[in-house]
Amino acid sequence: MKTQIFKIDSDNIDNTVICKAADIIKSGGLVAFPTETVYGLGGDGLNAEAASKIYLAKGRPSDNPLILHISSFDELKPLVKKIPESARRLAREFWPGPLTMVFEKSDIVPKEISGGLNTVAIRYPENKIALEFISACKTPIAAPSANTSGRPSPTRASHVEFDLSGKIDMIIDGGACEFGLESTIVDVSLDVPILLRPGAITLEMLREVLGRVDVDKAVLSKLEDGEKPKAPGMKYTHYSPSADVIIVRGDREKMVDKINQLISEDDKSKNIGVIATEENKDKYKDCKVLVIGSVKNPQLIAANLFKMLRKCDYYKIDKVFAEGLCEDELGLAIMNRLKKAAGYCIIDV
Repeated sequence: MKTQIFKIDSDNIDNTVICKAADIIKSGGLVAFPTETVYGLGGDGLNAEAASKIYLAKGRPSDNPLILHISSFDELKPLVKKIPESARRLAREFWPGPLTMVFEKSDIVPKEISGGLNTVAIRYPENKIALEFISACKTPIAAPSANTSGRPSPTRASHVEFDLSGKIDMIIDGGACEFGLESTIVDVSLDVPILLRPGAITLEMLREVLGRVDVDKAVLSKLEDGEKPKAPGMKYTHYSPSADVIIVRGDREKMVDKINQLISEDDKSKNIGVIATEENKDKYKDCKVLVIGSVKNPQLIAANLFKMLRKCDYYKIDKVFAEGLCEDELGLAIMNRLKKAAGYCIIDV
């Protein structure tokens, strides 16, 4: 299969490309497209065969649910059994935007989309290209991140091309994604909403709107064997480069000292890297330093995280030490992704 790639300017959207992409979806094909979070791999969300193609292209386990993307709030009602008041309040505040909500699914949503669960994850993105694309398809779009399963999520079309070229029909290149981390996921099908995956819509922001919001244990720690994931990205190792990733966290000065000690003790034949903040970038020796951004600007760190993890492969790094960050507000989402990339290999100092 030859993958077509088309660049689009979000301020001057080429409807010819959008219509071509919509035709591919209607015929059961796959199109990667930009959102404000990461690039999504889109297929017809009501077509079980399209869902199977998504799983196959990504090499993704079929019990890992897919997110349905819609282009207006009105498109939500046919997909769910009910819309709880908590969901309406969150939608008024954060839709369109980087928030996914989990509802009890209606019968028209195939079990292949929901990973066999009786719930379905739904998002109404704000990216202009995404909205035009979804609207033109006239069906909800099932779209996990457009990467090989387990790899760092794609924040640029070049990342999608590297992972999926020849496996999908089209890539819509809309430039770099704004947020760089996948959407926040909240389960609103329960009496008390539960945060399943942190993102740009932080736990603090959710609680400002709803009051009580619980946090699923998988946000902070690994799921046990046999536990079924309720949402994308909860169960399997994610976001990983080929390099071994080790997080070192704690007091900032001791953290730097510990990383330098680990570098000095490591096998000299290995190519070692450090994912470092702007403040510490000049404190490491005998390694490749990948600067992720300043601790004063967590939005930039979030936007750069997957790019830096992919650079580990570009520089053929064998082992990378990553500075740990505070897990408040957006830091919770950043560290959630970093822990999964590291397979929860963490050194506390």
